[in-house]
Formats: sequence, structure tokens, C-alpha cells
Amino acid sequence: MVVVVIVGMITFNNLCLKLVEVSFYNVARSLTIVFNVFFSRVFLGIPTSFKTALCLGVVIVGFVMGSHGELNFNLAGTLSGIMSSLFVSLNSIFTKKILPVVDDNHWRLTFYNNVNAIFLFIPLIIYFEADVIKSSTEQLRSSQYWSAMSLAGVFGFSIGIVTVLQIKATSPLTHNISGTAKAAVQSLMAFYIWSNDPTVLGVLGIFTVLGGSLLYTFVKMSENAQVANTRPRELEMSSSSRV
Repeated sequence: MVVVVIVGMITFNNLCLKLVEVSFYNVARSLTIVFNVFFSRVFLGIPTSFKTALCLGVVIVGFVMGSHGELNFNLAGTLSGIMSSLFVSLNSIFTKKILPVVDDNHWRLTFYNNVNAIFLFIPLIIYFEADVIKSSTEQLRSSQYWSAMSLAGVFGFSIGIVTVLQIKATSPLTHNISGTAKAAVQSLMAFYIWSNDPTVLGVLGIFTVLGGSLLYTFVKMSENAQVANTRPRELEMSSSSRV
């Protein structure tokens, strides 16, 4: 199941990046944190407070603002971004659940995922990119092309390792919070590097998404601190009643 989620995540992620501007790419994928809360409740039984729901509402508002502010809006690309967010969230959840099966060995899990993903990607590549491959035979013989692809593969593998390590050391929530903050910074960098035309609504959407994510972090930290303080008291009361 984890491998299927990874393949879906990479497929929709690349489709989104292909169809939308780089500056809008991370806004299109900003709903990861929303899906993460939903699936954490469904699969892990983690409850959602009213404050958490309000923070998610801010993120959704930012997503809507960024979508309306995008000059070259692409519906297919935006939907791909939403699907990518869904699979990124599922990847975090299932990685956390499956790690104990492989004795918490992140290297083993990464190896299994990458090997199995290779076989799942082959029919997808043939179906979606057969015409592109046929028309790009010269590029396939280029050393520059394969050097760039190899470098991208190294970075992709490294990201996979870091992702598993972060989820193992923290939680799916922490991973997706840091990912959302990174996405907002990347969007701002894209305006400068790729010379995308910024709009007031688009930039406000980026900062609204980031603000909602930061508020969510603060709320969850406060709630986790309250839970941590409550448990010792409950244990103390339980032991006192036994005496």
C-alpha cells in the first residue's frame, strides 16, 4: 500500500509541476496539512479540536486566494496538486504505521519502496510518456540529459531518506508542517528565479497558507503540552486511589 501511495504522490506531483507555474505549484499543494489531520483522525484515531479546525480553515482560505490570484490558472494542474497533497499525507501516515513492521529500519523501508516503485512506474511511463520518449531519442543519447537525471535521482532518493527519518523521529504532523513552510519559501523564491508575475491576491494566498500552518503548529504544541501535563496527574490519582 505504501508503494502505491508513493507512486501516486510522485505522479501527481510531477503533473502539477508540469501544468502550473512554479510560484503557484506549492500553493496548489498546500492542502497536505488538511488531509493529514483528516487521515490522522481516520487511520490513527487522533481527535481534532475546534482550534485546529479554525487553523485548517485559514489554510483553505489561503489556497482559494492563491488560486484566484494566479494569472495562468490551470484546473488540471490544480487538481493534480490537490491529489498530490492527498498522497503526501497518506505517505506520512502509512510510513509511521509500517515502520514497526520493518523493525524501525528506515533504510530497509526505503529500499523496499524504491524497488517496488520501479516496477509500478514502468506501465505508467509507457502509457503517459510513450510519444514523448519516441520523439526524444536524441536527448536519450545525451550525456548531459543522463547527468541531470542522475543528479535529480540522487536528490529524490535523499529526500525520501530524510522524509522517513523525520517521520520516524517526530510525527507525520511535524513532517507536513515543515513541508508547508518550505513550500511557501519556495513559492517566493520562484517569483525571483523564474520571473513569474506576482499578484497581490496570489502573494497574500502564500502568506495566508504559511500563517495558517504556523497557527496550527502553535495550537498542536499547546494541545500536546496539555496532554503531557495531564497524564502524570492521572497516573498520580490512579496510584493514590489504589492505596
